[in-house]
Amino acid sequence: MQPASVTVLPTPTRIRPRTALVASADRSFRQRLTQILTGLRWQVREAEGGAEAWAEAESSPVEAVIVDSWLPDLDVAEFLKDFRGSFPHVDLVTASGTSPEEGPRGPYRQELLYAMRRSQDTDTAGWNAAPALKTDRAALLVRETASMAVPIETAIPLFKESQPSPHAPPRTEATARTEPASAERLPELIGNARCMIEVSRRIRLVAPRMTPVLIEGPTGSGKELVAEAVHRLSARSRKPFVTINCAAIPEALLEAELFGHTRGAFTGAVQGRTGRIESADGGTLFLDEIGEMPLALQSKLLRFVECGELQRVGDNETVKVDVRIIAATHRPLAEHAQAGSFRSDLYYRLAVFLIRTPSLAEHADDLPPLVEHFLGQLGRDMPVKRIDEPAMAKLAAHDWPGNVRELEHVLERAVILAGEEPVLTAAEIDFGRIVN
Repeated sequence: MQPASVTVLPTPTRIRPRTALVASADRSFRQRLTQILTGLRWQVREAEGGAEAWAEAESSPVEAVIVDSWLPDLDVAEFLKDFRGSFPHVDLVTASGTSPEEGPRGPYRQELLYAMRRSQDTDTAGWNAAPALKTDRAALLVRETASMAVPIETAIPLFKESQPSPHAPPRTEATARTEPASAERLPELIGNARCMIEVSRRIRLVAPRMTPVLIEGPTGSGKELVAEAVHRLSARSRKPFVTINCAAIPEALLEAELFGHTRGAFTGAVQGRTGRIESADGGTLFLDEIGEMPLALQSKLLRFVECGELQRVGDNETVKVDVRIIAATHRPLAEHAQAGSFRSDLYYRLAVFLIRTPSLAEHADDLPPLVEHFLGQLGRDMPVKRIDEPAMAKLAAHDWPGNVRELEHVLERAVILAGEEPVLTAAEIDFGRIVN
């Protein structure tokens, strides 16, 4: 008898779920992409920087890697090039939806691009929906400031991230979703007030683009700090960040300072010189106090903004320059453009994206962390001084017309007046006003 034949079925192959790796220092960006890709049946792993992403890819295979336009530890272009060489079969996508010139396009590329579009369309207005604390700020600062001998970092627990305010509304699941997390605040911007979170949000949104930015805000509110943050988070961060204060340079010299000049172009021009615009090639040009620029020079700047070409003073040739422009002013520039004291066509080309820096009075609850920050800076070469309760109350009662810059100078003056004393008292808080 012949043995019965037995048909052996092949063992089913277990399909490994496709995995994507999201590399970004922006937690909210990672979370939005993770949520959308998970809905598309991807497994998602996250990395805060390039080195971590590399280690994740080495530890376990991935089908795709999505890289943000800025990484805190590595240059994005170099990372993409090196990563492509080590992982040639990974579908590599940047936050702009593009991929390196060489390399495979995976079969799920359309899903990745869809997730990218969805994440960019996500409404982020909820970051700014935190309830305001309705308290008397002077009384609150005095009540929360500890004794003279206690450092400010332990004297004001209200403003530490780990300790919620006793005066805040009860924390519920709904408010937890809408409170602006301090992780969304950029490190350059001190304070967790809603208006400061909004500034950080706008910086993050516009930094990866080439869009011109106009920063408006009162004097001393940190406009240059915002411009530097936009540059730092952009793809141009390795290139120059060039600043020119349009109000600090005489009108007769401003054109040559901006556009450069040739030898003999004017009296005293013994040799040619590269202008600020040309020296920023590939990077960012920050035009501080743009509202002070003379009308005649505005028309020449307008030509450069429109076509990217400049002409040195005394030269007939034009030079092509690749520069992103960020401008700042303490004036209501839209009103000046309407009144004719500033060119409206230039205004509309500079004000494509607006960022407003708030006055210190608008985020007065951030005064303690600001004081802590500046005292820490002033204590780099000496023991960090502390501040007592009456001195903090005196600071809280001030109206701060000079904003954050005035606070920095008041604290520097107080540190000098205190001499060798370790604690700042109300006697050292001098606002520099003449008393009759």
